[in-house]
Amino acid sequence: MSATAEVLALQETLYTSKNPTRRWLHCTRRDWVIDALRRTKREGMRRAAEIGPGSGVYLPVLAELYDEVVATDIDEAFLDRARELARAHPNIRALADDVTASSLPDAHLDLLLCSEVVEHIRDSQTALREMRRVLRPGGVLVLSTPLKYSPLEQASKIAFLPGVVHVVRKIYGEPVLKQGHVNLMTEREVRAQLAGAGFRVVEHHKSGFYLPLVAEFGRDAAQSLLARMERRLRNGPLSGLLWTQYYVAVAEG
Repeated sequence: MSATAEVLALQETLYTSKNPTRRWLHCTRRDWVIDALRRTKREGMRRAAEIGPGSGVYLPVLAELYDEVVATDIDEAFLDRARELARAHPNIRALADDVTASSLPDAHLDLLLCSEVVEHIRDSQTALREMRRVLRPGGVLVLSTPLKYSPLEQASKIAFLPGVVHVVRKIYGEPVLKQGHVNLMTEREVRAQLAGAGFRVVEHHKSGFYLPLVAEFGRDAAQSLLARMERRLRNGPLSGLLWTQYYVAVAEG
């Protein structure tokens, strides 16, 4: 199985994971993004795109909301997945495209979704400037990316040390792959890059709390405990320990 096929297989199992905490972390993120897509849709918004659609969990929602949807990626395997979804949703178009030098025209889109992508791009500032360029003034960016100091991101560095990953895979009993994150950012860094690219943040949220071993062995009780801890941390000084940060931002004119 190719590396990309392994990633697709992983993404498709996360929302049904046998581990309650793993399932909760990913379903919470998915549900927040879908809700953001629905509530930001306005009359007259016709064109949308998703950068890095992965397994395509958001593409059917975008196809329901928008007349035209473009799925962009640099990996043909992910584009093939978008083409599969286009059979049921013919308003989806797959496009090989590099977000740091996009071929999309200026001011072409009303909405752009970029979920769990910028952490894979070293030059995220250039990517965000390109996102602003292809959005019309007043267009909407929905963005999510991990927080730099979340325990989950830190634990992931340990999980893939020699010998450790085999144990982790046995514990989960399902795919566990390197995340390939090369550009983890704090909230301050993301906000600065959004402002520098010409975006105004209108909504911000954080979700997901993880503790090693508790998540792996605590089952449903652990998930419930971590959800309570998430709610306590979200609006406090330690909110940077949560896993995912979300933004709804408007392209300024």
